[in-house]
Amino acid sequence: MSVKITALEAENIKRIKAVELEPSPTGLTVIGGKNNQGKTSVLDAICWGLGGEKYRPSKAQREGALLPPNLKITLSNGIIVERKGKNSALKVTDPNGNKSGQQLLNSFIEAFALDLPQFLNASSREKANIMLQIIGVGEKLYELEAEEKKKYDERTAIGRIADQKVKFAAEMTSYEGVPEIPISATELISQQQAILAKNGENQRKRQEKAKYDYELEQARQALDEAKRRFAQAQANAQTAAKSAENLQDESTAELEKNIADVEMINAKVRANLDKMKAEEEAKGYTDQYAALTTEIENIRKTKYDLLNGADLPLPELSVEDGELTYKGQKWDNMSGSQQLRVATAIVRRLNPECGFVLLDKLEQMDTDTLKEFGEWLEAEGLQAIATRVSTGDECSIIIDDGYVAGQNKQAEAEQVPEAPIQPWKTGTF
Repeated sequence: MSVKITALEAENIKRIKAVELEPSPTGLTVIGGKNNQGKTSVLDAICWGLGGEKYRPSKAQREGALLPPNLKITLSNGIIVERKGKNSALKVTDPNGNKSGQQLLNSFIEAFALDLPQFLNASSREKANIMLQIIGVGEKLYELEAEEKKKYDERTAIGRIADQKVKFAAEMTSYEGVPEIPISATELISQQQAILAKNGENQRKRQEKAKYDYELEQARQALDEAKRRFAQAQANAQTAAKSAENLQDESTAELEKNIADVEMINAKVRANLDKMKAEEEAKGYTDQYAALTTEIENIRKTKYDLLNGADLPLPELSVEDGELTYKGQKWDNMSGSQQLRVATAIVRRLNPECGFVLLDKLEQMDTDTLKEFGEWLEAEGLQAIATRVSTGDECSIIIDDGYVAGQNKQAEAEQVPEAPIQPWKTGTF
């Protein structure tokens, strides 16, 4: 069971003249009073008593006091802590008879519990680091966050390039009705030469036919003299005529036009190819952006699973972008009650044996916030002792001129000498 403060007796410490206090074992005990009456001195006395010499006030003895400081703190585990005498030496009494001293106190007293504002005033990143340390996932989470940032920056750069490529490709000119690849002028010329060669061969055959026609005519005139030559010429003429019978010349006009227009066509083809290449590049960067987005989402899911599976001090407590969050809100967007709740839960987890926290200057919080925080403390079985510049009903006790109001023994003795003096019993706020 965690250790609580069950009783405090303090005399002549800072502004304290004589104070006896029995804080509520759970919930919020509010020490109220006006300024400069000794409220904070009560917390300083507890810090000094439990925290050691590093918490000793620079002027521990009350100004004008003839006797040295006297302090006694009783804890719920039966240990009694005392500081008294000229040097205010520490005395720790362990009911189990074990050797004791400051080292024993340090084993169950959490430093932040003695000075919760030290945690409250830390940066958001420092708070997050403390929580990650106690749940044991800090190193892995930082690795994931570093990887996420790297991928995020990479994706941002790829996204900018993709946007530029898409815009550039969209603005480029394209043409319809042109080949997909540039035309070769040499190939066109070769085709033209092939046609001209074919046409030349056709012409040769025509000339050959004309020649044999002439010879046939000559042979006919000398038919009687050269029947054999006539017959041969006739045969040759018939053969030549048959060869040239279905010949048809092809036009080179289209090729001549293509040769003349080849540069213009090729310019359009190259424009289409450039646009296609630009669109492919844009698609490539867009695909990279999508892939990086998927990687970032996977990293974030791993982070979520890591934190979701950890034993957190509070449900819905998390770390996002290196900052502490609670119920999705960063520290500066949390309510005062939520900030106190988060801080107290983390401090408790730092040392579960320490069942209390000390809080100074809660006057900035309204009574509803104090009530909400007090109810949460009770539900969690935690004890908080706090100060507040107030004399209202929310205060468990009031400090007046170094005394708990109603504990000024001399004043009570003068008013009701026969009445026994009882320690002030505080209520639970």
